Amino acid sequence: MRKHLVIVCSLFFSILLNSIPAHAAGYKPSNIYIVKQGDSLPRIATKYGTNVNVLKVTNGLQSNTLLIGQKLWVPTTYEVVAGDTLRGIASAFHSSVNRIKVNNKLSSNQLYIGQVLKIPPKKMTMQGQHILMTREEFRVWLFNAQINRNVTLIQQHHTYLPSYKQFNGSNHFQMLMGMENFHKRRMGWSNIAQNITTFPDGKIAVSRPFNIAPEGTIGPKVNATGIAIENVGNFDKGHDVMTAEQKETIVYITAVLSLKFGLTPSIDSITYHHWWNLRTKERVLDRGPAYNVKTCPGKGFFGGNSTTSAINHFYPLVSRKMQEISASTH
Repeated sequence: MRKHLVIVCSLFFSILLNSIPAHAAGYKPSNIYIVKQGDSLPRIATKYGTNVNVLKVTNGLQSNTLLIGQKLWVPTTYEVVAGDTLRGIASAFHSSVNRIKVNNKLSSNQLYIGQVLKIPPKKMTMQGQHILMTREEFRVWLFNAQINRNVTLIQQHHTYLPSYKQFNGSNHFQMLMGMENFHKRRMGWSNIAQNITTFPDGKIAVSRPFNIAPEGTIGPKVNATGIAIENVGNFDKGHDVMTAEQKETIVYITAVLSLKFGLTPSIDSITYHHWWNLRTKERVLDRGPAYNVKTCPGKGFFGGNSTTSAINHFYPLVSRKMQEISASTH
């Protein structure tokens, strides 16, 4: 009888342990799921009591395709311990105070020890394939992503048109759709040409999926292993003067991309459109005749569009930002 009692008690204790939500005693909690062989969005959604659409908007997914090793934010539960606050829990679980309160029908920020909360990750801002992000959101999104092609070159472009005159502070998606339609209907490309767009307010949009090489007049050689950044604005001298917010964003995302793909800032890893011959598609650096090269990304882009300007005024900023980001994430 005693033997049976021990077995029953052990079984009950095991079930109890497996049903207790993870909590933050001594470590930072995480609700990241790492994709494994055989996973699918419907299977993961069922496992975590959510649906495919929520998983996609939570993680900024542009399709239903998953790659092994990809990291996804998923819903979880959390048991409150001494010292917890809604703000701290939201930060640890990639959520927000408001989402936690709404999801748990909380009328105040008051918590009590032992309280079990349902934690939904925060949603991203998306329209179709376009994902609009802050700098920090972009960093998290990029480091969670799995890229299945070789990336060795970051391209810097400016739009010329649309310029700052067309940006009203809230029409990010309208501008992206305008560029997408122009690239597809007028230029004959399969999608919007660029992977990334930056805006005067410092926001970032990812549009063309990173696993698809960019398109554009810079040529297939540069695009094959490239990530294209289109910076909204006409940065030729006498036109738009880049805002501090956009300048910080361009440096930041170039640094994050360099860290992600193991690149050291140089003319071989971060390139300007101006350095490529429009007719031959070969790299000419500062030797291109004016009639065969674009001024892109602008004669006023971080001091100019020459290799000397990049070496003296842009690459050092990117290198310093890489060090800052590395130090803050370790």
